Order: sequence, then structure tokens, then C-alpha cells
Amino acid sequence: MTTQPQATTSHPAGLYVLFFTELWERYSFYALMAILTLYMDEALHFPQATSAQVYGVFLAGVYFMPLVGGFVADRWLGFSRAVILGAVLMGFGQLSLSMGGTTAFFLGLALVASGTGMLKPNISTIVGNLYRDRRELSDAAFNIFYMGINTGAFVAPMIVAWLRNHYGWGAAFMSAAIAMVLAIGTFIGFRRHLPTDDTKADRQATADAGGSSDDRSRIVALLVVFAIVVVFWVAFYQNGFTMTLWARDNTDTTISPEVFQSVNPLGIILFSPVLVGLWAALRRRNAEPSTPAKIVIGMILTALTFGIMAAAGMMGGDTGKVSASWLVSAYLAIALGEICVSPMGLSLVTKVAPPKHRATMMGAWFAATATGGYLAGFLGRYWGQMAHSQFFLMVAGLCVLAAVVMAIASKGLGKVFAAATK
Repeated sequence: MTTQPQATTSHPAGLYVLFFTELWERYSFYALMAILTLYMDEALHFPQATSAQVYGVFLAGVYFMPLVGGFVADRWLGFSRAVILGAVLMGFGQLSLSMGGTTAFFLGLALVASGTGMLKPNISTIVGNLYRDRRELSDAAFNIFYMGINTGAFVAPMIVAWLRNHYGWGAAFMSAAIAMVLAIGTFIGFRRHLPTDDTKADRQATADAGGSSDDRSRIVALLVVFAIVVVFWVAFYQNGFTMTLWARDNTDTTISPEVFQSVNPLGIILFSPVLVGLWAALRRRNAEPSTPAKIVIGMILTALTFGIMAAAGMMGGDTGKVSASWLVSAYLAIALGEICVSPMGLSLVTKVAPPKHRATMMGAWFAATATGGYLAGFLGRYWGQMAHSQFFLMVAGLCVLAAVVMAIASKGLGKVFAAATK
């Protein structure tokens, strides 16, 4: 059979449809994230505590709503229709933000959060469904998919910074709305390459897989990982709040502060092939770390990130401005940590979650992100109440604690995951 090697070693065309759909969607989202704090501070003139609260609540909404979006897709809409609905809502949300004013601002945030809730878990689930018969390629597929996410995230801050400086806030938000039109066009225009009748097909193919006890053990194991990874997202989402304020107020540079947010996705684009190659080399020697072990490594790298920022504070950033190399180094370190945590989490859900709950559990993964996003904003309220170095040391300490807890739990989790992916 000459077609068998092709079927098991190559990626389907649908992966690249989803890659470019997500690229445009993530441009839209990260364009908003790059200027959200600055817009609240400079255009809407919110007090810093209010900005922190809005930032946290918005992130919580963005990443909690996927729990609803996954459930709706599992039960009624199906994954593809849910993605289209989500993209439309996000587009209208960005359009509302471009109009200016407080009312349009909050309406826009609500629409973006609701749309993300429909789109994010279901597009990730479609990626997993493309690999139901080729699980050995699933991790690599999610690394490719994640490259699309970070390509959009890389270009967004630079483009919106230029648009904001030359044409104002409205033009910056409008570019995010246009990106959603491109995302919808990509998804619908090439939909023939994606699974058809995706919800029913997934259920019928796997209706008898695993008993209720097995389902419960899988769900519990995933929820343990989700709970620990909350701490990663608390740390990671300092990039859009305290690290953006640091870029503006404590970095000796003439570069627009939002541009620094491009360093993290650039690091992911550069480092992902290196880490994928490293894992592959270790796999050939039967020495590849388990998924929980990779998450431990990611948490340690995240702790290092905020150790770098704490050192920057102690070297003068607490009271003045320091070299931009501190912030760039921190963003590159957290990029390595993110590669060890986020795409592996997405792949893990598609492989371990019980089939009939797959989109819902993908939503639960994003709900953990929501919790971390909200707590990032909650923690951000202390930015102006303590020395910056102390704030960053606090975040680093939380990451070390999470790494220790994951290391302790990893033995039991690894057994469940290994049994689920046989």
C-alpha cells in the first residue's frame, strides 16, 4: 500500500487551514492585549487599580467562556459552527472597541470574551480530531499550530504600535477587526479540508471507548494539571500589565512599550523547533521527559523569568530606568517556559480527555487560563504598593512552589496519561 506511509507521517491540509485561521485570530486578540492597559491608562484615564481589575476580569472572561463554548459545541452546534460564531462575535467586539468611549469599550470586551469562548476550545479540538488515527503526530501538530498562534502574536504589537502612533487608537482596534474578517474567510473558504459532521463523528467513533471509572480518572488527572498550571498563567499574564508598565516606566528606551510584547512570541517561533528536536532526540534514546515533567521544566523557566526581573529591579529598576536587555531576556526565558507548558497541555487534552467530553475538557483547560488571568490582574493591584523587585520575587516564588507540587504529583499523573494514550 503506497499510501500508508503518507497517511502516518505527513500532516493533513486541514492543519494549515487551522494554522492560518488561528494566526489571524491571535493577531486580533494580541493586538488588543498589547494596547489594552495603555488604552485604559492614557485614553480612558482609569485609576491603576481599576485598570488592574478590568484587565483581570477580561482575561477571566476570555478564558472561562471556552468552558461554555466547548459544552455548547459538544451538545448542539458542533465544532466548526462554534468557531464561525466565535469569530463573528470577536470581529464585532473589535469594531466596537474602535468606536471609542467607555460604553463601546466594555461592550467590545464582552463580545471579544464571548467570541473567544466559542472559538478557542473548538478550533483546538478540531486540530486533535484531525489526528485521531495518527496520535504519534499529535504533539508535533500542536507545535505547528502553536507557531500560527505566535506568528499572529508576534506581529500584532508592532503593527498596532505603529497604527496607534500614526493614526490613533481607533485604527489600531480596527486592524484587529479586519484580522477577524480574514480569519473567517480562511476557515470558511477552506472548510472542505476539515472534518465533516465533527461532533457526531467523534461520538460515534469513540462511544464505547473506556468505562465510567476510566473516564473519571482521566478527568481528575487533567484537572490536577489544570489547577497547577493556573500559576503559570498568573505569571505569564503579567506581560500585558505589570511588564508593560515596566516597559513604559522603568526601561531606558525610545521604543513604544507594547512592542516589547513581540519578544515572547518571537522566542516561541525561534525556540520551538529547537525544543521539538531536543524532545525527538531524547525520545530516540528513551529519555524524553513525560508531559508532567515538561510542565515542571516550564514552571522552573518561568520562575527564572521573574528572577531576572527581580534582579533588574534591584539593579535600579525599583526607582529608575534600566537597560531594555533585562526585559528582553525575561521575555525570552518565559517563551521557553511557555513552550514546555501550553502546547503540550492542548495536546494532552485531546489525547487524554474522554471523547464525549473532549471539547468541554478543552474548555476547562482555558478555564484554568481564565483563573490565572484573573489572578494576574488581582496580583497586579500590588504593583504600586511594593518595590518592583519584591513583586517579581513574589511571582517567582509562586512558580517554584507550583513546580514542586507538579513534581510530587507527576508520578501518579504519568500512569494515568500513559494508560489513556495506549
